[in-house]
Amino acid sequence: MTRQATADPAEHDLQHGATAQPAPLPLRRNLRFQALWLGQTASTLGVAVADVAYPLAILAITGSPARAGLFAAVQATGSLLAGLPAGWLADRYSQRLLVIIAETCRAAITCLVVAGLISGWLSLPLLLCAAALLGMGAAICGPARLLLVRSVVPPEQLTKALTQDEVRQNGSALAGPALGGALYGISALAHAIPFLCTAASFAISLLTTTLVRVRPAKPGPPPAAAAGSAADAGWRQVFSGVGTLWREPVLRAAVLLIMMINTVGAGLDLVIIVILRQQGVHSGEIGLALGCGAAGGLAGAPLVKILHRLRPGVLLLSVTMLLIPIFALLALPLGPWWVAGLLFTGMLGTPAARVLIDILLLRQAPAEQRGRVVAALMTLFGLGMPAGLLGCGLLLQYLPAQAAMLTLAAVLAVGIGYSATRRELWAARWPQAR
Repeated sequence: MTRQATADPAEHDLQHGATAQPAPLPLRRNLRFQALWLGQTASTLGVAVADVAYPLAILAITGSPARAGLFAAVQATGSLLAGLPAGWLADRYSQRLLVIIAETCRAAITCLVVAGLISGWLSLPLLLCAAALLGMGAAICGPARLLLVRSVVPPEQLTKALTQDEVRQNGSALAGPALGGALYGISALAHAIPFLCTAASFAISLLTTTLVRVRPAKPGPPPAAAAGSAADAGWRQVFSGVGTLWREPVLRAAVLLIMMINTVGAGLDLVIIVILRQQGVHSGEIGLALGCGAAGGLAGAPLVKILHRLRPGVLLLSVTMLLIPIFALLALPLGPWWVAGLLFTGMLGTPAARVLIDILLLRQAPAEQRGRVVAALMTLFGLGMPAGLLGCGLLLQYLPAQAAMLTLAAVLAVGIGYSATRRELWAARWPQAR
């Protein structure tokens, strides 16, 4: 019975003159994907190193934590402002060329920072310019890289490819801060070594992207003529990704849920740091405890295939509901390893949730709008984070740290509880590859 059932499709193809399609290469032998993955890993690691090195450099130059915070704010603003136009560019021009240009600019500005550190003329205005350009470069690379991955990976291997990408993100998040702090302690080149490492990582990403050849994308249908000026039509195209997300009930509900979680969780590390410092925990142990979140993401990558047996909405709600008790238990003053264990547990389902969102976007968004939809998603996900950071700061200003953490848990419970009432999430099904 089994042999006959297996043979039927082949016999059907022969009877109708169909040509059997060759099986795709295993992902490990897909050299174009592996080259892109290597470049993305290098670039992500370099950014993680820089995220530690830049605040340390600004503190050394100005002695002002507020100015170090200004650098992060300018970088986030640059990324948000460039987010939606970056998606339009990714749909209109070669994604490979966009990544090459963005990585060239990021490598160049980082080399300029290195030169300023070594020569002693590095200033805050230059650093703020670097922050804006780095943020814009990250926004341009994001959707372009995701579309590049789709262009070199068959649809049936997309989940596996995105799972491997989760290993890259979490591995870099785990190793980057420790590496950045260690490299900055080497003073032979005036603290320039972590920035040299970051510039080299952008150069590796640039090189691997240059070496990968991809087939040009099929042009999408021309946009419909619209009333009004050409400038108005252009801006409508830029914002069309947001409209596409909003019109899809499942995507709209999922985006609102993740936006809320990102907003509430933006200042989580800050609250944890304050709680642990009040317990007299050494800074090194605080860093290790926070790094266990990334370790949980690494450990959760093999669970993606298992968890994706659930419906997408059930999976997303289950993973996010787990965060409510995690946040509440973090308020208990039981030391760094208690925090480490909770963060590790809370991050186990995150890779499956991220891959879920990527699949819903890549398989449901119209091909000619994928760049704009991905960019809209990335922009919306980060939209509430500045408010979340400010809110956590105000909570810590007026409440004990444990009370601030419980407040975050309560807000999280309200937001997830509202999302759990959305029928479209519970009824969502996995889309067919296309």
